[in-house]
Amino acid sequence: MTPPSSSALRHPRSTPARKGPAPKEAQRAVGRRASSPEEKERRRHDILGAAKQVFAERGYHATTMADVARAAGLSYGSVYWYFESKEILFHALMASEERALRRHLARTLAAAPKDPPDAAFRAAVRATFEFFEDDREAVKLLLRDATALGDPFEQHLFGINEGFVDDIAAVVTEAQQRGVVIDAPPRVVAFSIAALVGQLACRRLVTDDGLTAGQLADFAVRLLLHGLVPRQRLAPVVRAGQD
Repeated sequence: MTPPSSSALRHPRSTPARKGPAPKEAQRAVGRRASSPEEKERRRHDILGAAKQVFAERGYHATTMADVARAAGLSYGSVYWYFESKEILFHALMASEERALRRHLARTLAAAPKDPPDAAFRAAVRATFEFFEDDREAVKLLLRDATALGDPFEQHLFGINEGFVDDIAAVVTEAQQRGVVIDAPPRVVAFSIAALVGQLACRRLVTDDGLTAGQLADFAVRLLLHGLVPRQRLAPVVRAGQD
């Protein structure tokens, strides 16, 4: 460098790592294999949630399947019923985050007003920033760590980026039809937007530059729509305390 509710798919938030001894009922559940489809899906969700948190905290190479099992409150062998290796688990986690981001974007666009003409464009950029702001683990996994893990993960990340660019390109095409965005290849414009958003989201892992996510999103939209040339009729890019 998309979601049922995006928060439901941001696994570590909905499934934090357990600390201390589990209740007796949970201990009994851990000791047996999930049987119903619903229970299997919950178990898989728990594993992905724990994996996301552990990968984000320790990095891919330092994380073991035993670490994930411990964070999920499951036996070591239970994790292997769902994911045959750490590599398969990480790929599954990347795919889950992609779905979360794209669904979040789709929901935002469906609710965006038709006027003013740039409303959908602004909503798409802001929604992407807010998704990453609320889910820093996703930034680490999708925009930073995967690029350093070698070809299989890099190729997977490329596919994720292409899908996200497709979503943004649809927004760009509509904005072009309404005269909001310049006439240029929509995918090139979309890639430029995705690159800007991704780099700014990665920067916020280190510093927020004193800006809220809303302020940064507004800056990015103005930069994309109006460039860096000052215009007297434009309000200041960022006002202190304004979201």
